[in-house]
Amino acid sequence: MNKDTKIEKDNYPYIKPPQAKVISHIRDIHGEQIPDDYYWMIDYFKKGPQSDAVISYLEQENKYLEQQLAHTNHLQEELFHEMKARIQEKDESVPVFKNGYFYYTRTETGQQYYKYCRKKGSLEAPEEILLDIDELAKDQPYYSAKGFTVSPDNCLLAYATDKVSRRQYTICVKDLTTGETLADQIPNTAGDPVWAANNQTLFYTENNQETLLSEKIRRHQLGNDVLEDITVYEEKDPANYIGVEKSKSGDYILIYSSATLSSVVYTIPADQPQQEIRCFQPRVPEVLYQVHPLKDRFLILTNWEAPNFRLMECGLDTTDISAWKDVIPHRSDVLLEDISEFENFIAIAERKQGLIKISLMQNGKENQTIAFSEPAYMAGIGANPDFQSRKLRLYYTSMKTPMSVYDYEISSGSKTLLKQQTAGADFNSDHYTSRKGVCLGSRRY
Repeated sequence: MNKDTKIEKDNYPYIKPPQAKVISHIRDIHGEQIPDDYYWMIDYFKKGPQSDAVISYLEQENKYLEQQLAHTNHLQEELFHEMKARIQEKDESVPVFKNGYFYYTRTETGQQYYKYCRKKGSLEAPEEILLDIDELAKDQPYYSAKGFTVSPDNCLLAYATDKVSRRQYTICVKDLTTGETLADQIPNTAGDPVWAANNQTLFYTENNQETLLSEKIRRHQLGNDVLEDITVYEEKDPANYIGVEKSKSGDYILIYSSATLSSVVYTIPADQPQQEIRCFQPRVPEVLYQVHPLKDRFLILTNWEAPNFRLMECGLDTTDISAWKDVIPHRSDVLLEDISEFENFIAIAERKQGLIKISLMQNGKENQTIAFSEPAYMAGIGANPDFQSRKLRLYYTSMKTPMSVYDYEISSGSKTLLKQQTAGADFNSDHYTSRKGVCLGSRRY
């Protein structure tokens, strides 16, 4: 910031602050009677006179804000350009490989969003822009796109958009062979489309239009009216959060319902999307569990009789808790934080004495530990959507090392640096935090 910048306020007239009207209202929240004199503002999301009153009040607030800060306009502009100059505008995320393609996002100088791209088979192959978010967001006051997922035959792209910043996403489907967007539009979702194996069926989470709570998992058949979509699971307890995803192996659709202290998982064979859901293990008080399908068994990460979590397994046919067997037993001094399953190995993230250790298990034994030389650091398993991979994507940072993304070669034990954050640059975090390896996005600045 320029040291000579001056802020003058005396030349601007005084404007009385707007006052929101007070309308008495009592809210019943969990049996408690809570007075809320401004509850009328919730009607902003409804049509009618009350909504107009909310908008009118907000316009008054904006006018007052602009007047009060008018003397800082020059400073605001200066700060904006200074912060923008620290962003690496032309950038590219670390590609992730899945089903024959490398997927990545890239940003261009002067643009506020990004382009979602892929290359077939090799990073040297021609680029295919699947979605140009810069173009889609043109003239939009707000635009967010997420949930990118390509059909198993690589021909259709399902994605979700929000144009009002309410996290109510509309799922769309693009034909990647013709470039056309299909007529299928699914509103009021969490933005999490999941393909069945037939390339024609989508599962998704439907939100309540007013509370925004996730309430139903539904099934959509391409070409059908959304009103005909089938509800495959409905959550009755508002304390639970629900969602749907596809197993990394591609064999199962997984529906989960989780609260702070308990969870339950339901499965559907991905190649039989019409089949009824199957409860993996009924909910047990104070028991959390995750399911990670392999080709011949299920892995279960759980705190059942294990405060620090343990890794267990069971067969494909008998999945109730009585059939679970230890793979990594509970340890009082080690927190088992995460796993990532692959066809030929399992990556394990554990925390001991405050630090993460990443190890690999092959043939039922932990036989490799990925070494980090610094005494204090943060590390973790990154985006690894390719079930057949012989490499592990991981991330690492410390007080001395900028956020870095590596590929760890299982056969040689060597790490290859793929990207490292430069000083002051924005870092696309989507490729070191997402299990599915999809890219999320909104404005960059």
